[in-house]
Amino acid sequence: MTKFAFVIHPIAARDAAHKYWWATILPESLVEKILLRKKPSLVRHITGIKSLTGAETEGCFIACPMTTRQLSDPKYDDLALNHLVRCAEIAKDFGAEIMGLGAFTAITGDAGITLAKRSPIGITTGNSYTVATAIEGTLRACELLDLNPSEATLAVVGATGSIGKTCAQVLSKRFAKTLVIGRDSERTSQLAATLPNAEATIDLTRIQEADAVITVTSSDSAIIHPEHLKPGAVVCDVSRPRDVSVRVAKERPDVLVIEGGVVSVPGNVEFGMDFGFPPKTAYACMSETMILALENRPGHYTLGKDVSEEQVEEMLALAKKHGFMLAGFRSFEKAVGQDAIDRAKEARRKASKSAIPKGRALVQP
Repeated sequence: MTKFAFVIHPIAARDAAHKYWWATILPESLVEKILLRKKPSLVRHITGIKSLTGAETEGCFIACPMTTRQLSDPKYDDLALNHLVRCAEIAKDFGAEIMGLGAFTAITGDAGITLAKRSPIGITTGNSYTVATAIEGTLRACELLDLNPSEATLAVVGATGSIGKTCAQVLSKRFAKTLVIGRDSERTSQLAATLPNAEATIDLTRIQEADAVITVTSSDSAIIHPEHLKPGAVVCDVSRPRDVSVRVAKERPDVLVIEGGVVSVPGNVEFGMDFGFPPKTAYACMSETMILALENRPGHYTLGKDVSEEQVEEMLALAKKHGFMLAGFRSFEKAVGQDAIDRAKEARRKASKSAIPKGRALVQP
């Protein structure tokens, strides 16, 4: 049996309360200062993962005591790298042969490349399967809303990142137009120039033009708000913390927001902790680590700022082989019901109808 490990970290200072009770009563700034003095530690044992092939694996969660804000601050890059090397050493002591990087540990520094050189075991960011599920989920949601990609506009927010770039490369072939949205104008323009029917922009308000949106940025707070979205739009939010504001759930019932990368895990998996998902489901990045363990592929896999289409295709095939599949849609930690789909579908229908100029026949002779 090939074992695995997966690194987790507190998204915000308050999340440290899962391990430290005092994180609920101290000011967040003080909690972050205390966390800087903490060391990585093994926190949970993961059991019950069984492939359709009969292969089994088990693993562990290892906590990296740094928040999203700290991990995204370059001044802490050396500390983060040292913490992750220690995580890998803990993982090896546990018996793991591969370690996945969760949330912002996957984008810290050079996205695992330097870590892989210092790690005693294999490393993966999990981004190949994250891309695969984001693409699959977006296309499935479009289908449910009768949205034909070949007649629609896609926006990819955070398109120059490793996940966003590959999503744009794959999906731009399916959509009539693709808006490539990033913070760096030059890099965004360079990417758009390589894609069919693509336009680069750093103007986030251009999302209003999109029928479908994939958002995957490294922002530590919400950047997409109710006023940004077109009626009946599909939004696949892959980022953690979320790019889409909770206000959207309250104020825009006419759009369909789904969480990217939520996967059903085969077997009777017990994670030993609650991270806001239904039983037997996990993030795609975590699932990639499990899949590689089941496949007995303990070497390095997805590293760096680029994810190849070949890796995405291979991970889709391996996921199918072992019984991993996209779980039912979730939005803001709740299951997406048929009523939410129907509301967005009706909003699309009304918006499309109102966009037809007066005097134009609805049915051609």
